[in-house]
Amino acid sequence: MITPVVPRKVLLLAAGKGERLQPLTLTTPKPLIPIGGVPLIVWHLRRLAKAGVTEVAINLSWLHEQIIAALGDGRAFNLKITYFYEGPTPLETAGAIINALDYFEGQPFGLISADIFAALLPPPPPPPGIYANLWLVDNPEHHPKGDFGLDGIECRRSGERRLTFSGVATLRPEAFLGQTVHAQPLRPFFERWLGQGRLWGQHFGGYWTDVGTPSRLEGCERWVQRTLQKGYSPDL
Repeated sequence: MITPVVPRKVLLLAAGKGERLQPLTLTTPKPLIPIGGVPLIVWHLRRLAKAGVTEVAINLSWLHEQIIAALGDGRAFNLKITYFYEGPTPLETAGAIINALDYFEGQPFGLISADIFAALLPPPPPPPGIYANLWLVDNPEHHPKGDFGLDGIECRRSGERRLTFSGVATLRPEAFLGQTVHAQPLRPFFERWLGQGRLWGQHFGGYWTDVGTPSRLEGCERWVQRTLQKGYSPDL
């Protein structure tokens, strides 16, 4: 596992409906779908606890009662979990961050999309003046053009080395001050920060997948089973 210095608090994004995984997600929220016999979100909670994270926020919407019932207050994972229920319509990524902004107490915080699988923790907090530090991965088949170029540690709109945002980052809360709570994506914020030179990135070359479709779910399960059969932990 990559073990950087991680922020004390992390927001796990778990509010989506997982529509591309229906009918599985009609009755089970995507974060609770098992991989290797373990709910997807629990892999993240275990990694965070091992890394010394003590507090985790989880945003909720679709089938939120099931997630709360499964995870409780977090003591089973040596964590304190705080839930942010967004109502029947999720606030999207930026909206979820702004809705939980007071929770981070003005300190840099980690962000993890609960529907990805990778041995990743949030990267080290960026210094003042830099708004986000992202883990970037090699472009998957379903996203061949990637998201950003990477010039050293600075993300750019273009470049020879195009990579995909992994869904794991560390952000500074001052980047969202003055924003109102409503549904909005995170990508427009990234675009503004790119133009200001405020977006950093690091490349992760290990196994990563967005568990967003039945075929990717099956592929992830096969990878985990092969890893376990070799006597290794999928966390490594």
